[in-house]
Amino acid sequence: MQIQSMHFKARAGERLADVRLQNNLKKLSTKFVTGRASAIMELDDFEGTRDAAVEMRMRAIENLDVWLDTFEKEASRRGATVLYAESAADASRLVVEIARKHEIKKAIKSKSMVSEEMALNQALEAAGVQVVETDLGEYILQINGNEAPSHIIAPVVHKDKEEISDLFARVHKRPRLTDIPAMTREAREILRPQFLSADMGITGGNFIIAETGSVAIVTNEGNEGMCTILPPKVHVVVTGIEKVLPTLEDLATVMRLLPRSATGQSISNYFSLLTGPRAEGEQDGPQHMYFVLIDGGRTGLIGGEFQDMLRCIRCGACMNHCPVYQKIGGHSYGWVYPGPMGSVLTPAYVGIENALDLPQASTLCGECEVVCPVKIPLPGLMRKLREEQFAKQLRPPMERLGLRAWAYFAKRPALYHLATKAGVRVMRIMGGSKKSISRLPFAGGWTDYRDIPAPSGKTFRELYKQRK
Repeated sequence: MQIQSMHFKARAGERLADVRLQNNLKKLSTKFVTGRASAIMELDDFEGTRDAAVEMRMRAIENLDVWLDTFEKEASRRGATVLYAESAADASRLVVEIARKHEIKKAIKSKSMVSEEMALNQALEAAGVQVVETDLGEYILQINGNEAPSHIIAPVVHKDKEEISDLFARVHKRPRLTDIPAMTREAREILRPQFLSADMGITGGNFIIAETGSVAIVTNEGNEGMCTILPPKVHVVVTGIEKVLPTLEDLATVMRLLPRSATGQSISNYFSLLTGPRAEGEQDGPQHMYFVLIDGGRTGLIGGEFQDMLRCIRCGACMNHCPVYQKIGGHSYGWVYPGPMGSVLTPAYVGIENALDLPQASTLCGECEVVCPVKIPLPGLMRKLREEQFAKQLRPPMERLGLRAWAYFAKRPALYHLATKAGVRVMRIMGGSKKSISRLPFAGGWTDYRDIPAPSGKTFRELYKQRK
């Protein structure tokens, strides 16, 4: 997927002016946010479960080489082939080689954000392999000109029913439908022949389990089963190396959090635990199973300030609750991972110089950390990225000058008091009879879009002293 994160400001401005998008994004708060709030109440000890999940994820990450080695041995013992890719390009190359080895002509896919990192569809199509997305959301994006997902669990949250109805009528060459069950049935009728004629099934992996060499796949549509159990003779799992969990007990704990945090469900509609290819005497399953495990910058986070990001379970709760994401959607972020998680992961994976504005794409309200099921301190990590940008002089000169000026006064309390005392009095005069400021020097980013209430003319310390 081409990196467009350097265009964040321009993209965000376009999305804010898109009235239709603003209405579509309201689904986040009316569905996912309220659903999560209800679902976590079902757990007797939600905070205890979170603490346990953090411990399990960190135990795996801090001993990643050990658990990956265990996973490889167990998966191999059960007939699967485990391959490692240092970069996204290496991972795509490996999948293309698997396709060529087995003379694959058509591949069906279940949703995978890692495959977006890899630009896998483009690589396979360049090698002469037809690729068909089978997750309904991803299928809609594919037939709409290979549009990028805007959310990691709800890839078409930015579109409404009317847009999709128009798209289906145009692409499927059928009468336009507006009834959602009828539309989904139409999609099933279109996709069913693809399932039955494919040679390769490609899926992501929510987790890989070291003790059994298995992959756990969570969906709501059941398409992952069609991609892995029915006709495809080859099943390829593509996932990040950080997705390993030591035991099935660990998986059970984390699965109490994932669907509740993602969609507000107690459990997803479909949960598959797949171990190895079809054994002798078995009726279903692939003849060949491959795991392509991608690094893609992940090991660079181990032992560093951003190691906590590796325990992310890709639930999407941070973006569902983020006031910035709720207004601009996922495409503004310009790469695979949007929202608060993307504001940290994208600079970490593709370089901070390619995502200068993402660490600033936050109010630092802390909601993302509050709802994260594995307690990733996202606001703190974004602050660290801001510090790194400042230290490397990657921010605009006027911004750096302004921060240096503020720091100078902040380190000198008496001078700071005098400056703020004078400042609030000047701002009171600027507010005039309306008691609001419509234009403030060096603060156009605020006053271009909103008026600022004028202060009373006294500092907080003065008002506090007066009240006492």
